[in-house]
Amino acid sequence: MMAEDGISDFGFAKRKAAKQLGATDSDALPNNAEIEAELRAWQALYQDEEQPERLYEMRSAAVEVMRLLADFRPYLTGGALDGTAGRYSELEIELFPESAKEVEIFFLNQDFHYEHREPRRPAPNTPEAILTFDWDDVPVRLSIYPAGAERSGRRQERARLAQVEALLASSSLDEQAAPSGD
Repeated sequence: MMAEDGISDFGFAKRKAAKQLGATDSDALPNNAEIEAELRAWQALYQDEEQPERLYEMRSAAVEVMRLLADFRPYLTGGALDGTAGRYSELEIELFPESAKEVEIFFLNQDFHYEHREPRRPAPNTPEAILTFDWDDVPVRLSIYPAGAERSGRRQERARLAQVEALLASSSLDEQAAPSGD
């Protein structure tokens, strides 16, 4: 599901898979590291050439979007950061503005089309709002959190713009160093 359907939320994918399999014991479900390892193995088998290109495209888009939204303290998370992004993955960026409305006002002033989505379930560490849009051919999901949440404990990795630029530069260097098929 994560590789073929673009599901990026480990918990949601586990619940959906357990329901499809009729599993009731959550102890039998794999942990996130096991899922990520299998996802990488699947991508190596079925998306060997496509996946690195898509990852580069998504990280390039992330740099552009993060520069545009620099005033809102953006962080890249998810598959584009950890390298597991595939064909149907969304670019996941977290923002920490003073107010979620600031971001929407910014988009309105730029005449930038986006969709507003409500977070799936209210819970601790849930974003105040989710905005989605396409950046060229890359679907983007912005999760907007209160400014104070930026320093709170995180459950997943995230990277600032400089780190994403470094990842992009290193993947560009890797491609240049790789022998060509000619």
